[in-house]
Amino acid sequence: MTTTRDLPRSTPAAEGLDPAAVRRLVENLDGMDAVHSFMLLRHGKVIAEGWWTPYDPGTPHLMFSVSKSFTSIAVGLAFVDGLFDLDDKVLDHFAAEAPAAPSDNLRAMTIRHLLTMSTGHAASTMEAIVPTNLGMREADWVRQILAMPVPEKPGSRFVYNTGATYLAGVLVQRLTGRRLLDYLGERVLEPLGFQDATWEQDPDGLDVGGYGMRVRTEDLAKLGQFCLQRGNWQGAQLIPGEWIEAATSRQIHSTHDDWPEWRQGYGFQFWRSRFGAYRADGAFGQYAIVWPDHDVVLAITSGVQNLQSVQDAVWDALLPALDPVAARDAELPRPHPSSGVVPPTDGITWDLRLPPPAGDRTAPEPPVIGRTYRMSDAGAFEALELTRDDDGRLVLHEEIGGKPRTFTLGHGEWVRQEAELAGGREELACAAAWTEPNTLVARMVAVGGPFAYTLTLRFDGDDVKLTLDQNVAFGDTHLFDATGTAAPAEAC
Repeated sequence: MTTTRDLPRSTPAAEGLDPAAVRRLVENLDGMDAVHSFMLLRHGKVIAEGWWTPYDPGTPHLMFSVSKSFTSIAVGLAFVDGLFDLDDKVLDHFAAEAPAAPSDNLRAMTIRHLLTMSTGHAASTMEAIVPTNLGMREADWVRQILAMPVPEKPGSRFVYNTGATYLAGVLVQRLTGRRLLDYLGERVLEPLGFQDATWEQDPDGLDVGGYGMRVRTEDLAKLGQFCLQRGNWQGAQLIPGEWIEAATSRQIHSTHDDWPEWRQGYGFQFWRSRFGAYRADGAFGQYAIVWPDHDVVLAITSGVQNLQSVQDAVWDALLPALDPVAARDAELPRPHPSSGVVPPTDGITWDLRLPPPAGDRTAPEPPVIGRTYRMSDAGAFEALELTRDDDGRLVLHEEIGGKPRTFTLGHGEWVRQEAELAGGREELACAAAWTEPNTLVARMVAVGGPFAYTLTLRFDGDDVKLTLDQNVAFGDTHLFDATGTAAPAEAC
C-alpha cells in the first residue's frame, strides 16, 4: 500500500499549542482502547499523528457517513456548474421513478430538503442491517425510496436519512454522466492528493453517496483542511467558498436524547459541533473535526459505539489550551486516560498499539491441538480445529457452509492476513491467548474498518463452547453461541 506524507509537518510548540494538551489528547484516545488513528493539524500543518497497530497510515479506512460530506462537495460542484437549482423539485429529476400518484409532500420535496435531511420522512429510508451495506438488496433504489410514505411537510423537521443523500448523489451522477468518485476525484480528490480512495456501489453501479467511502487518515485530514480553507487548495479555488460556508453552517435544528454534539444543528451533509466547530461524521467514530476559531483540524478513525465519547475526549484535552473560558464553563465528562503512551521522538508521530488478548501462549491440558470439533447448533458453522504453524503460532481452521478458512493467531502480536468474511474479502489482524487453562480468546480486527470480532472457545473434555461477539454494530453485538464435540480420532 502506498504511503506518503503529503501535508507539511511541524510540532505542537511551533504552532502555538501546548504539547501537554496533545499528550492529554493522545492519552484520552488511547484510554478508550478503540481508536484506530488520529491526525491533528494546526495552521495547516500536522503537529501530531498516530496509528494504533495493527492499523497503519496506508490502509484506507471505511468512512460510513463521512461519505455524506464528500457527496455534499460533489453536489456543490454540480450546483455551481449550473446543472440544477437547490429549490428544484426532486420529482422533476426523478419523474420516471415517481409513484403513479405521488403525495403532495413528495411533490413538494426539493434538493435542498435532501441536503438538510428534512425530506418529510418519519425515519431513514435506508435502514442499516449489516456492517457495510444497507437494507435494499435489489436494483432501482431510487424507485424504492420514492415509494416510501412522506407523512410530514418537507422542511418541517430534521430526520437523519441516508436515502436522502443517496438521491442527491444519484442526481449528480445522472447530470454529469460520471461516478461520484470520478467526478469528485478529478475536481477535488486528485488536486488534494488522495490515494486509493474507493466508494461502494449499488446494484445499478451507482456510488451510494451516503456511506461506503474508504480513505486514508491523511486524506480524511485533507478533507477537513480543505473545508477550513473554504475550498481553496494551494492557491486554487476548487469550489466556491460560499458553498463550503453554506454546507458547514447550521441549516436546520437537530435533536438527540443523549449526545450534545448531535444537538448543534445540521448543514448540507455536515454536522455542527460545540464550541464553534463542525464535522464530517461517520458511524462508530469516524471524524474530520474542523475548528475554525483556532485553525485546528482533527481526523479520527475508530470503532466505538458511543460516538459522543470520542468528541468528549477531544474537548477535554484541547479546550483548556485553546479556549480556557469555554473550558471553565463547559460540562464535560471526565474520560479515562491511558498512562502508557510515550512521547514521539520526532515530536509528531506517536507509537501506539491496540492491545492483543492477554494470557498464556501454551495449550491447555488435556491437549486440544489437532482435534476436529463438529458443531451441532451453529448453523453454517460446521467445524473447527486448532493447529500450530512452523513458527509455533496457533492456526484456527473453520468450516463454514462446506468451505474452509483459516486464521493465523499471533500471541502478543497481531498477524495480518486476508480472509473471506460474509461481506467479502477483508484484511484482518489476528491474535489470541489462553486466558484460562481451558479458554482461548481470539480477536480478529478488520484493519480497513471499525469492526473487530472476539471468538471465545471454552474446552471441557471432548466438548467445546463457542461464543462470537462483535465490538460495534447497528444492532446486537453478540453474534452467536454454539457447542461442539471432538470427532473420533479415526474421523479426524
